[in-house]
Amino acid sequence: MTTRQELLSHFDALLQPERFKDYGPNGLQVEGRPEIHRIVSGVTASRALIDAAIAAGADAIFVHHGLFWRGMDGRVTGWMKQRLQRLLAHDINLFAYHLPLDAHPELGNNAQLGRVLGWQADQRFGEQELGFAAPADFAGAVDLAAHVQAVLGRSVTLAEPEDARPIRRVAWCTGGAQGFFEAAIVAGADAFLTGEISEPQAHLARETGVAFIAAGHHATERYGAPAVAAHVAAQLGLSHEFIEIDNPA
Repeated sequence: MTTRQELLSHFDALLQPERFKDYGPNGLQVEGRPEIHRIVSGVTASRALIDAAIAAGADAIFVHHGLFWRGMDGRVTGWMKQRLQRLLAHDINLFAYHLPLDAHPELGNNAQLGRVLGWQADQRFGEQELGFAAPADFAGAVDLAAHVQAVLGRSVTLAEPEDARPIRRVAWCTGGAQGFFEAAIVAGADAFLTGEISEPQAHLARETGVAFIAAGHHATERYGAPAVAAHVAAQLGLSHEFIEIDNPA
C-alpha cells in the first residue's frame, strides 16, 4: 500500500511534467481514495477503461490521454458526466501524463515503440525534443512498412517517395505527430513514422524522398503507460495491470 500523494510524487519525479508546455494538466486529474493498492494503466481514460478498472478493483488509473484538454467545453454533461460519475462513485484516482509520457527516454511512448520495433534512438529532434531517430536497415519503404505492420499487428498507411531508396535512418514520434515530418526530414531521416497522416504529408514524401508511415494513434501509443505504471508499481510494491481497450484509430 502507498498513499495517493506518494504515488503522484513518484510519477512526477519520473516524468518531470514541469519541463513541458502541454495541452492539458499532467498529474492527478481526478482525486479518489487516499490509499493505493492496485493500479490499472491504459491509453485513454475512456468509459470502457474506467469500467474495466472498476471491475479489476483498481484504486488508481494511469493513462496517456486524460479527461481535460486546453480549450475544451467545461460543462460536465454527456460522456464527460458518465466518465466522472464512475470515477467519483468508486473513489478512483485518475492520473494522466501527455507529452511527459511521450518524451521519457526509457519508458515513454517513443522509447517503448522504438524498443518494440527494434530501434535504439541516438538522436532527438522537433519541438520539445519529442521526436526520436535511430539507425535502421531496410531495403526500402515497403519493407519498413511491412515490418511495422507485422510488429504492431495492424495495417499501416505508407506514403512512398517518387524515388525509392534504402532506409538507413528512421525517425518517429507517436500519436498525432504528422506535423513533425518536416523536422524529421531536416534531421536526416529516410523515413518517418507516426500515428496519423494529413493531406500535406503525402506530397512531402513524394517530393523530398522521405517515406511517411502512419501506423495508428492508439497503436503507436499503447506501450508507454504500462511501462511507466509497472515501473512505479514495482518501486512502491503495488499491483499493476494494463488493460487494452481496442481502438481502430
